[in-house]
Amino acid sequence: MALTKNKNVLTWVDDMVALCKPDQVVWIDGSEEQLASLRKEAIATGEMEELNQEKLPGCLLHRTLQNDVARVESRTFICSRKEEDAGPTNNWCDPKEMYAKLTPMYDGVMKGRTMYVIPYSMGPIGSALAKVGVELTDSIYVVLNMDIMTRMGKAAFENLGETSNDFVRGLHSKANVDPENRYIVHFPEDNTIWSINSAYGGNVLLGKKCFALRIASYQGKNEGWMAEHMLILGIENPQGEVTYITAAFPSACGKTNLAMLIPPEIYEKQGYKVWTVGDDIAWLKPGKDGRLYAINPENGFFGVAPGTNTKSNHNALESTKKNTIFTNVAHNLEDNTVWWEGLDKNPPENAIDWLGKPWNGKTSTEKGAHPNSRFTAPAKNCPCISKEFDNPEGVPISAMIFGGRRAKTAPLVYQSRSWEHGVFVGSTMASETTAAATGAVGVVRRDPMAMLPFCGYHMGDYFAHWLEMGEKLGDKAPKIFNVNWFRTDDEGHFIWPGFGDNMRVLMWIVDRCNGKANAVETPIGYEPKPEDINIKGLDIDLDTVKDLLNVDIDLWKEEAKGIHEFYAKFGDKLPKPLEKELATLEANLNK
Repeated sequence: MALTKNKNVLTWVDDMVALCKPDQVVWIDGSEEQLASLRKEAIATGEMEELNQEKLPGCLLHRTLQNDVARVESRTFICSRKEEDAGPTNNWCDPKEMYAKLTPMYDGVMKGRTMYVIPYSMGPIGSALAKVGVELTDSIYVVLNMDIMTRMGKAAFENLGETSNDFVRGLHSKANVDPENRYIVHFPEDNTIWSINSAYGGNVLLGKKCFALRIASYQGKNEGWMAEHMLILGIENPQGEVTYITAAFPSACGKTNLAMLIPPEIYEKQGYKVWTVGDDIAWLKPGKDGRLYAINPENGFFGVAPGTNTKSNHNALESTKKNTIFTNVAHNLEDNTVWWEGLDKNPPENAIDWLGKPWNGKTSTEKGAHPNSRFTAPAKNCPCISKEFDNPEGVPISAMIFGGRRAKTAPLVYQSRSWEHGVFVGSTMASETTAAATGAVGVVRRDPMAMLPFCGYHMGDYFAHWLEMGEKLGDKAPKIFNVNWFRTDDEGHFIWPGFGDNMRVLMWIVDRCNGKANAVETPIGYEPKPEDINIKGLDIDLDTVKDLLNVDIDLWKEEAKGIHEFYAKFGDKLPKPLEKELATLEANLNK
């Protein structure tokens, strides 16, 4: 039975039912009773496996097909009416052409299947910062994941009301999971996402990157807010005051680890605490007081399992202990639990690998878990989840941090001279490739604001929107910083200890925001004095910190050349203030 009287929703659902021709239509109300029966059905059909309910209560295991294990950038499209609106960093196709190509693929695709109608809210129900989506899918896996990742069910329609047309229409069918006909397509002007022939989370949980970044970034540009690929964390001092920070990093730069950071002993003893508001996405809007406020539109974590362990991310691991869905990890048959590379040093001898084959972790040369295997865990499981997590107003942001993986160029930390300079820093963000990716190691890849694969419109217009937001916020704009935990010595070893000790750098950032720390001007921005980074209890000395903060003029001249090349992509869409910032950088380096 329909859960809303909203004609816009009902008409669209009817149209999609007529197209896909499911045997039955089930509206997802979000009740535990309905979810329990779907879990039972998924276990009965073998789509999911129930894990040890004593050790992992409410947890399930799922495997995707071998051809369907990650987001596919090459099959992801932005279909704006004008090609130039998609810009040089997105795959574009004319919407009419794409609808004409995909409509026949959806015709009758759900015959013999059930269509699930999933209403969901991105952000707390009732929040003015939240937005509503409806996803139609033929996958129970999608329903159960959306339950963890969003505020799913009947209550989501409360935000929409009976007349609004402001909801994102998501249509997903796993179809035949055929990689040759796999499409993840966004129609920003129609508030619509179509996904077909995939059953992997990143391509089918349409609330995640598809809505919360690609569509939402376009909405934010038009409506005066921002959708960013950023974690949100709060640092509470011993007096109980909390400073909130957002941070953007390309993948493999420790974003989730930073979001759930555990303070080192030196700060813990003094009573400092770190609170997680979000690990992946931030929606930011100016509040009544003129400051920028952030919500995490999601309700769970869709984390990469391999490498997650007690040392690297204790809080993330704790989050997976109940009501979690594991995808493409190894199934430990010894006690019906899960295992992945980097979890511990004791791989199970009797297990099933992510391909569904018998696996002995002690003798096999094959990996037990896929490198992109995942856990979908409720945010409320996280031991350091912020009490402001469900605050409909969001949290006020004092600092924004950009970062990447640079062996020699970027110093440990520096602050931008202004908002415009900060946008320049974010727009030129880069990481050097690691052995994890195919191709050459150490190649500089630019990933502006970590949004390269996720910006739903022209990146030059996106930079302009950042600059406009700065004008709107004026002197209440957050301060912008850049960090680099990945400086290496001549043998290639990391110099900075990283993990929890990154808090030592965050403390300088917080003090800068609160007017309590000094800085030194360099050609690239403001840096701490070496003695302002607390290294008490670390195995490094002041000279090492000086090295970590060193700005190598020759390397930065090379960097400026790389930025010129990158900026050339955007032609006359590159905002003039960014050209000016690049000229300032070069002038500073030549002084």
